[in-house]
Amino acid sequence: MKISIFGLGYVGCVGAACLAKLGHTVIGVDVNQKKVRLINEGKPTIIEEGIAELCAEAHAKGLMSATMDVREAVHATDVSFIVVGTPSSKEGHLNLNYIYKVAEQIGAALSDKPANKDGLRHIIAIRSTVLPGTNEKVGEIIAQSSGLVRGKDFTIVSNPEFLREGTSVKDYFNPPLTLVGTDMPEAEAVFREIYKGIEAEFICTDIRVAEMMKYVNNTYHALKIVFGNEVGNICKELNIDSHKVMEIFCKDKQLNISPYYFKPGFAYGGSCLPKDMKALKTLAHDHYVEVPVIEAIGESNELQKRHAVQLIMAQGQRKVGILGLSFKSGTDDLRCSPIVDVVESLLGKGFEIRIYDKNVKVSELTGTNKDFIMAKIPHLQHFVTDDLEAVCRESDVLVVTNKEKEFAELLARYPNKTVVDLVRQWKEVDYEGHYEGLSWGDINTNRTGQETTIAQDFRQTEF
Repeated sequence: MKISIFGLGYVGCVGAACLAKLGHTVIGVDVNQKKVRLINEGKPTIIEEGIAELCAEAHAKGLMSATMDVREAVHATDVSFIVVGTPSSKEGHLNLNYIYKVAEQIGAALSDKPANKDGLRHIIAIRSTVLPGTNEKVGEIIAQSSGLVRGKDFTIVSNPEFLREGTSVKDYFNPPLTLVGTDMPEAEAVFREIYKGIEAEFICTDIRVAEMMKYVNNTYHALKIVFGNEVGNICKELNIDSHKVMEIFCKDKQLNISPYYFKPGFAYGGSCLPKDMKALKTLAHDHYVEVPVIEAIGESNELQKRHAVQLIMAQGQRKVGILGLSFKSGTDDLRCSPIVDVVESLLGKGFEIRIYDKNVKVSELTGTNKDFIMAKIPHLQHFVTDDLEAVCRESDVLVVTNKEKEFAELLARYPNKTVVDLVRQWKEVDYEGHYEGLSWGDINTNRTGQETTIAQDFRQTEF
């Protein structure tokens, strides 16, 4: 395939050399004459292990060249990668002027480029790290400068890179996954062909999802480093080998290093997570070790409870039915159940509350379970029932708090309610009423498919 790459810096140079290694014909484009000259001499524009050999090989086979002429590169290729810089301001905003300038130039070059046999003139891929919404803006700029129509004459995909400096060549050929965000099946097929020689899962997704991924990944990597350092600082004060601690931590692939607990939704609860997290925080405090990340965990959890209260209140209805009171489905454990705090807050604001939980029998509560709920809602027996039909019938807003199987048919049985979903009970919905998710947007499909339930709520799993 014939590919042009706009920007011959770190990512662009590595991409050009690696794509040539995969057998594609690559033309690099840059405003820097020195970079163009280096590529045309078979030399890299950066210092990186393995890159010099790849550039020399690509040059010898006639698979890689460079130019400063945008029109020449666009007309000679089928796909253009945009990999120019997106420097950050001190406030954290991105400077996208380079992206927009290249988009304008590509658009101008496309205006007189003939269409291929399928009618599509060009595919543009944004490889630079950009915030969600950039792809759409780039499309508008190209359409304006070319006079062409996105989705008919050209299309734009988001194809973020996951390269680490120092091992970028190895990472390019051995990525954790290949991610492409597009709204055109034709573009997906082209990118499957481009990356055919790379043994990694190919994921095609929504454009804005693809744009978001690099930021989520790198922020989490930063979080892991800081968390590890805070654990290490506590361990040092206790004369514990922190590396042994974290080595064992990482061996748990079922919970610690896994998809468990990574489902956006409601706050955590139960007796173990809150208690043990507070204990570690207190241990650090007792030894005068500052742990701001660990300190922030509890407050962030409380913030999610407040978010739930605000979302319920925003529906503008006073009769609220709570479906599930225990901290997870299949149990009567109310200790630190986050929905209890939500109920307490709503009651204090004058809401009319009805609660359904078949597992919670107020008269049989004992021990710490009873002590906890009596301190929060001493007259709980007036609100809790095991009659699901009555709660749903008499409430205007239904709040789903855990994944009991009996809630799966809720939308079909009560088509005109307002449903607030705190746990993503349904992956997608086709609902006549009003649906609100706590930490996700509109998932209404307007299709006649059945709702899909998620069998287990990983966040609420406790061991």
